[in-house]
Amino acid sequence: MADNPRITGLGGVFYVAADPEATRAWYRDKLGIDGEYGPQLAWSDEPKPNPYSLISHFKNDEYIQPGKGGFMINLRVNDLDGFVELLKSRDVDVLDSVDEGYGKFAWVLDPNGVKIELWEQVAEDAP
Repeated sequence: MADNPRITGLGGVFYVAADPEATRAWYRDKLGIDGEYGPQLAWSDEPKPNPYSLISHFKNDEYIQPGKGGFMINLRVNDLDGFVELLKSRDVDVLDSVDEGYGKFAWVLDPNGVKIELWEQVAEDAP
């Protein structure tokens, strides 16, 4: 047993999709992430110092709209501007983007209507 048992990061996001194989193909072909059981991300690929994940709670689904299901997936990217251009070249509709100072954000919908927030961590420390 570890000296300090604790949660160390986000293990995954799981949800029901009408066509799981088509959804996995969209994540592979449009977002460039793939894995044996679905899109897989390795923390070792993160180049920024002090990377972190966030579990955030909302009183209503206003921030998640136009996404469906009452949740959203947040994915880290190392170059948001470049990635947004890549998505556009792959015919992905980018809903919006913003620079909040501590991070840059953009949003897309996956084929099931799930909202995906793309996030480039700018600040080294959590807000």
